[in-house]
Amino acid sequence: MHPSVISLRPLENYSLAITFDNGGSGVLDMDEYLDFGVFQHLKDRKAFENVKVSFVTFEWESGVDLDSEFVYRNCTIQ
Repeated sequence: MHPSVISLRPLENYSLAITFDNGGSGVLDMDEYLDFGVFQHLKDRKAFENVKVSFVTFEWESGVDLDSEFVYRNCTIQ
């Protein structure tokens, strides 16, 4: 099982600073995904910044979310 997201905050460069329940933290760069499907509307900064923790991962107001395994695997862990 992968660590759960316990907090996050949007960064200026379409990245998210994320803290996990295992004590780790990292940055997930979302920029490369914003040209595809359901992620396109997140190019709007207000939409991108309207993100919250939801269960073991996070979601945007539009209902778009990411699998917790994907989040942890693609974060630059710090």
